[in-house]
Amino acid sequence: MGSRTFIGLLEKIGLMPPRSSSQRPVRLGLDVPLLLATVTLVVFGLLMVYSASWDFAYQTRGDPTFTFKRQVLWLLLGVSIAVFLAWFNYRFLRRLVIPAMLVTVIALFAVVIIGDTRLGASRGLLGGSIQPSELAKMVIIIYLAVWLDNRRGKLRDVSFGLAPLAVILGGIGGLILLQPDLSAVLTVFILGGMMFFLAGGDLRQIAFLILVGLFVVFIIYITPFFPTAKERIDAFFLGIQDLTLSSDHVKRSIEAFIKGGWFGVGIGKSETKLFGLPFPHTDSIFAVVGEETGVFGATTLVFLYLVIVWRGLIISQNAPDRLGQILAGGLAFWLATEASINMAVMVNLLPFAGNALPFISAGGSSLVVCLAAIGILTNIARQSVVIKEQEERTFGAVVDLRRRDWRRSVSRPVRPAGSKRR
Repeated sequence: MGSRTFIGLLEKIGLMPPRSSSQRPVRLGLDVPLLLATVTLVVFGLLMVYSASWDFAYQTRGDPTFTFKRQVLWLLLGVSIAVFLAWFNYRFLRRLVIPAMLVTVIALFAVVIIGDTRLGASRGLLGGSIQPSELAKMVIIIYLAVWLDNRRGKLRDVSFGLAPLAVILGGIGGLILLQPDLSAVLTVFILGGMMFFLAGGDLRQIAFLILVGLFVVFIIYITPFFPTAKERIDAFFLGIQDLTLSSDHVKRSIEAFIKGGWFGVGIGKSETKLFGLPFPHTDSIFAVVGEETGVFGATTLVFLYLVIVWRGLIISQNAPDRLGQILAGGLAFWLATEASINMAVMVNLLPFAGNALPFISAGGSSLVVCLAAIGILTNIARQSVVIKEQEERTFGAVVDLRRRDWRRSVSRPVRPAGSKRR
């Protein structure tokens, strides 16, 4: 393969910007606010993971930096994937989405059959290092974006819109429910409904989908097969009536926020993480943030997530095609949903759920897929800039040609021989 052929292949898949005869430099098209917010969250997340996990890591592994070092390794993998996706044309995801969905389904089956069981649930592979349910959330967004884009104009027809969507969500949600991971199932259904809305689905169908979801939650609540769900919902309503009757998890979390006050007790000085707060470096890390950095730190964290959502919606609005619009909107809403559920649970605004706090909680699967989402958002932003520059070059070339035409002298009409001027 010659060098020109190789460069042409890189341009085709989006890893290099297209060549142009113009000498005008091509902008990278990076969304600076999005990247700054992400970098800030990742760096702060590493700091909080070390602060929240050193005691747990020492008790279980004999090395207080064990969890932190693993998080750094996952971060390197996630950044590599994000950089690749930032330069890989997102339109080629159309060709990869079916294999990605098959891999996800196989992984979800594998969790049910040979997964590692912890606390009554089987959610991970390879010692819990890989959680396919986290991968399923991002893959279902990509799959639905492609699927909804291919069915434009037919979404108001139930047989082409709502019914197939329910089958897709029900299939993936059912596999996750077998683990069981109820919070992941809820997240998948919320994402499906929101993406159906972004794609222009009928509001009546969306309302019907919400009612079906609530009915499924009710069935899960009353059935004896999921006693944990009933316990969590009952504890939530008791906590709403009287905070002292809420679960021990919520009590310890609220205690952490009260101790933190406005500006916190200082990084690394939390006591609640050492005495009674369950899963301080994963599910409950927002409570550790509240205790060590106070209301100021927790509010700053919320602000950074709002920046990511804001930039995601801007990228969706400026996307060069419908696929980019749906995909960017879905990814931004997913990150917002994950963060909102985790933080709301810690202050007893929602029943307890096992959602990780994006970029902050310890856990390789969550960190890698969240960084991959940022990579795809960056790529959509880049493609928008590239197409805009191509249009500007084309327009500039046309204007330049016209200017050259204007400079040409226009020949005067030739008078016939012998004619007299009047």
